[in-house]
Amino acid sequence: MGRPELVPGQSPDGGVATSPATSPAALGYQQELRRGVGSFASFAAGFSFVSILTTVFQLFGLGFGLGGAAFFWTWPLVFAGQMLVALCFAELAARWPISGAIYQWSSRLAGNTVGWFVGWIMIIGQILTVAAAAIAAQAVLPGIWSGFQIVGGAGADPSVGSPTGAQNAVLLGCLLLVVTTVVNILGIRQMAAATSIGVAIEIVGVIALVLVLFFLPERGPQVVAHHTGWAGDGGYIGAFLASSLMAAYVMVGFDSAGELAEETHNPRRTTPRTILRALILSGVGGALLILSGLMAASSLTDGNLATGGLSWVLTDRLGDVLGRLLLCCVAVAVFACTLAVQTSGARMIYSMAREGALPFHRHLGKVSARTGTPITTSVVVGVGAAIALVVNLRQTAIFTALASLCIAMLYLAYLGVTLPQLVARIRHRGLPEGVDETGRPLFSLGRWGMAVNTLAVLYGAGMTVNLIWPRPEIYDLTGGTWWLRWSALLFIGLSLAVAAAYFLARRLHRRIELRHVPHTHVESAAQAEAVAEPA
Repeated sequence: MGRPELVPGQSPDGGVATSPATSPAALGYQQELRRGVGSFASFAAGFSFVSILTTVFQLFGLGFGLGGAAFFWTWPLVFAGQMLVALCFAELAARWPISGAIYQWSSRLAGNTVGWFVGWIMIIGQILTVAAAAIAAQAVLPGIWSGFQIVGGAGADPSVGSPTGAQNAVLLGCLLLVVTTVVNILGIRQMAAATSIGVAIEIVGVIALVLVLFFLPERGPQVVAHHTGWAGDGGYIGAFLASSLMAAYVMVGFDSAGELAEETHNPRRTTPRTILRALILSGVGGALLILSGLMAASSLTDGNLATGGLSWVLTDRLGDVLGRLLLCCVAVAVFACTLAVQTSGARMIYSMAREGALPFHRHLGKVSARTGTPITTSVVVGVGAAIALVVNLRQTAIFTALASLCIAMLYLAYLGVTLPQLVARIRHRGLPEGVDETGRPLFSLGRWGMAVNTLAVLYGAGMTVNLIWPRPEIYDLTGGTWWLRWSALLFIGLSLAVAAAYFLARRLHRRIELRHVPHTHVESAAQAEAVAEPA
């Protein structure tokens, strides 16, 4: 199913897009997905993708090990940058409430060619993020019960940097992916319910953790003024930038509410607000969680905080019973996070496939009549993430690199939206105006739009470079494997090369088809190609 290329300020029929209609038909699509997502479930989609319990627990030790206690300041810096991006996204979500948000927004701002490559990068980034989220099960489950350390037994080293920990992480991650895939297949209501329950438990868990840790301080909040615990030498700036991986890894995915826009009630009004709420609540909760953990840790210099992270703080300070009980909340958050990321990736693939923009699009673009969900895409994302885990079964050094790589690709995709949005502003091509479902004006940045958008682009470009920088402490924990150190650039380059090859092959196939069209139909065929061509 193709659609005409749109420009800012136009509706599908070429007029000014002022309609408040929420139906995809108003944007050129047939309503196939079922609307079963309310306001809280929409918020839960973004919040559970960010999932501060999952991601902070997963990479707290890494961030602290790279930058010491002062790594805390990377959190407000990343939060400020991502808030700029979220504000830009909120404008777009109100105007184009369509599944596959990043792809759709980029296409409408920069054209189908740019949109197709941005969508391709986003799909790969989301699949890798699902794999990275599933790995977090290893950071939590063995701490709850030693029986979850299946590989090597209860006495084995559970850290993902060890052979037994890495192999067990792959096993637990694959089992988790089976569960999340089944829930995604069951239907949007089941997915929304599971995510909402998970987020409710996660919010309660964050509040409980922060309160408990703040009441067990070993030191005051001034701990973040020093880089105590940093074991490096030389200049600290490089270490500080490297430690920002933790914050960058956590604060992505708030756009997931946009991925579910076609399944959300009143999306023009609901989605922009839930995007912002998900990021704001995650930013505040994450900052308190990091600060309370640094204050409550029994030691900052004995190496346990860098290797065990917040899981070690809980069991060390609270004892086995209460510590494990709170870790159960983290385990629920890991499940909800993996589920939300997989759902988001499935909708992205579906959105591109229904336009014929991907291989096997006829299968990927189908929605089950029974469940109202794109079953095939959910399976593809789950299997793709499992493959990413299994391929690295024997390579323990890959997991840190995987975390940085997947986020770098998401940042690239985000940049593929905010940069065209800025270009449109500079060219005075305004976004479509109109009203939401309640008759109120669509969310807009107004006169602040240019400044916010410019800063969002500068931040996104800078953080992308920072994330793909070939640091050995991120990409090459072996200390001497050149392809690991350069793996981010190599993987991104290979991904774009594959995308370009498919893109050119598809375009060549279209041209060959046109040669066999009777002369009297060439013009109409060319017009049809312009509509159906994914890029």
